[in-house]
Amino acid sequence: MTQKQNKQSAWMEKWPAPAKLNLMLRIIGQREDGYHLLQTVFQFVDLCDWITFHPVNDGRVSLYRTISGVPEAEDLTIKAANLLKTETGCSNGVCIEVEKNLPMGGGLGGGSSDAATTLVVLNELWGLRLTTEKLMKFGLALGADVPIFVCGYSSWAEGVGEKLERIDIPEQWVVIIKPDCHVNTREIFLAKDLTRNSKSIKISDFIAGQHQNDCLDVVRERYQSVKDALVDLSGFSEARLTGTGACVFAQFDSKSAAVDAYKSLKNKWQVYLAKGVNESPLFSKLKFGKYIS
Repeated sequence: MTQKQNKQSAWMEKWPAPAKLNLMLRIIGQREDGYHLLQTVFQFVDLCDWITFHPVNDGRVSLYRTISGVPEAEDLTIKAANLLKTETGCSNGVCIEVEKNLPMGGGLGGGSSDAATTLVVLNELWGLRLTTEKLMKFGLALGADVPIFVCGYSSWAEGVGEKLERIDIPEQWVVIIKPDCHVNTREIFLAKDLTRNSKSIKISDFIAGQHQNDCLDVVRERYQSVKDALVDLSGFSEARLTGTGACVFAQFDSKSAAVDAYKSLKNKWQVYLAKGVNESPLFSKLKFGKYIS
């Protein structure tokens, strides 16, 4: 396939926007502007939204269909595409079609991942040749979780989540429960009883088993369904909160153990069976398809 044919094929592809888990989240301070200083560990899972980019000739950026409750102008994929155009002077247009599979307000990073996939793929399709570092900077302007999805590999993160160091983590099977609630991240970070002075740890401490989430107690006490999900999932393996929630997850050494838990829980909860992966499915697809210029 020629380079031109390859680029044309890329326009017709569905591009993954994967979920992430926070395997640990410590709040070690707070900046003067109110942003919290974090230590966290990101790992991807193979649950994905899927995005198709349709080229248009009039230079406009639009959605194929809007997501319920999200005005088009507020959609992060629209913001990402427009940011690329503004920063590069690109005159191209695109209609963005999002197949939404990841739950909103669950702490899985769906909106941030959609934005990152938009930045990364349009950078290729529009021939902008921006570096990963530049795209990560653009991503941070859209949201604190966007850079990890642009980076594309499991990472130890500090700062507000933008200072990333790649690490390899065992790729275990995961069962995720999405309780029937939407956790407001702002509410959690403004909570008076939130721990904001945890001691800094090292990567070796995390590997040794220190994986507390400082948001857990605040979320659990404010959202009964999260508390109930943690109880039910802990009957199979250690149940943990990802990010500020609402999703809770447990890791399993074998697929069979994860499947057993999934089957036991699926009649009561909105539950997902997934595999933890260190390389983002987006970048696996880019490399496999040889779309990277």
